[in-house]
Amino acid sequence: MIRAGTRRALLTRILAAGALAALAFGTDPGARAQAPARERLVNIYNWSDYIDPKVLEAFTKETGIKVVYDTYDNNEILETKLLAGRSGYDVVAPSGPFLQRLIRAGVFQPLDKAKIPNLVHAWPEIAARLATYDPGNAFAVDYMWGTTGIGVNLAQVRERLGANQPLNTWSLILNPALMGKLKDCGVMLLDSPEDLIPSMLPFYGFKPDSKRWDDISQVTDALFKVRGSVRKFHSSEYINGLANGDLCLAVGYSGDVMQARKRAEEAKNGVEIGYLIPREGALMWFDAFAIPKDAPHPTEAHVFLDYMMRPEVAAANTNFVSYASGNAAARKFVKPEILANPGIYPDEATMQRLSNNTAWDDRTQRFVTRSWTRVRTGR
Repeated sequence: MIRAGTRRALLTRILAAGALAALAFGTDPGARAQAPARERLVNIYNWSDYIDPKVLEAFTKETGIKVVYDTYDNNEILETKLLAGRSGYDVVAPSGPFLQRLIRAGVFQPLDKAKIPNLVHAWPEIAARLATYDPGNAFAVDYMWGTTGIGVNLAQVRERLGANQPLNTWSLILNPALMGKLKDCGVMLLDSPEDLIPSMLPFYGFKPDSKRWDDISQVTDALFKVRGSVRKFHSSEYINGLANGDLCLAVGYSGDVMQARKRAEEAKNGVEIGYLIPREGALMWFDAFAIPKDAPHPTEAHVFLDYMMRPEVAAANTNFVSYASGNAAARKFVKPEILANPGIYPDEATMQRLSNNTAWDDRTQRFVTRSWTRVRTGR
């Protein structure tokens, strides 16, 4: 969930030592029996606001393995740490194209699937799409997946654009006239070219996985023209911005926008948030758990992955963060209102409009970085 902000408060440390809700997620006497007397540890590096803290508490209570949980808000931070080596992390959660690049760089160790029996619950369609980045699903298991789309404050946007303006279209962002009308109520876009560019390429009739520089420039040139109407490029702040009415439009991740809507409903502040998957098509992203080759606690890492793949545990995380789980068996434990929400679990027709994107080669990555810097800075 490629990202650079929402969710994602840098290096927030959660130390989960056992308490609370173990019964909510089931028990495994075998796992408890194997815990040795010495202190066991697993170091997790994940997106912020992306797990139910009670899951971590229950995991520690059951297994005796303490969790040190750090967070990041974009894939570039994770990639830099992993490529430098000796990150100290046992489990990380890169998004699809970054996972692909890091596998090629030899950063991860192959999963010992015999130690993750709950992999039988993986969702075949999601695992197949993830294999675009990880052939044979040898190095990673999907944690969450979702889409990159448009979150709107329905009242504010309708007030400025009128009742007849379609909202499920990328023209809402790429049309300078429309963006100009929304500038005063607050627009925020992801600080993530890996999400925005492939998402918007279909608007111009290009393939979402196009590597042609001319195609990429079509999107970045359009974003440069509307950047004056963008309050900020950030990948997490838009959650609270939408929830409290400070923003009227954000391009963001499906689950983040759903979290914003939930927060607004809980605050009873009258803000109604909608999430739209553009009719031209949208990007489907995957955040997958992987174990670095130099992980200091690989045994505990495998225990953690197996625990996270229990259907009840996977569902608890989905219910907490409002993202779709890559665990097929978890669906029967997911809250009905989440399972029935097409913005989280799209119907089959919508799934056909969702695309995957693969990693750019090094030259194209440098070109994208330069182009994106121009969009963000105006220079």
